[in-house]
Amino acid sequence: MSTGTWTMVVGGVAGLALAVFGAGMLVTGRAPDATARAFRSVRDAGCYHLLFGLGLALVVLGTALRGGIVTLVTTIAAIVMVAVAVVRFRPRGHRRVHH
Repeated sequence: MSTGTWTMVVGGVAGLALAVFGAGMLVTGRAPDATARAFRSVRDAGCYHLLFGLGLALVVLGTALRGGIVTLVTTIAAIVMVAVAVVRFRPRGHRRVHH
């Protein structure tokens, strides 16, 4: 198997794992402590991971199909998903405590 194929497989698995992780948070309403601390709410954390995971999976799928317009459409859809995740559901920044 070529390096490109392995890279796509790993990317696809990572995307699906992120999407499942995000969907799990949305369904259960619970998140690991570190994840929950990084986001304003569990819903934000779930949506962020779900959208990033689906975006990554779409890029891999579009690349695997190697069809000009299909690859373009899936890539644009992935960019839109990631943009929504970053703008709407981004993790909150670390706040500095001033003394």
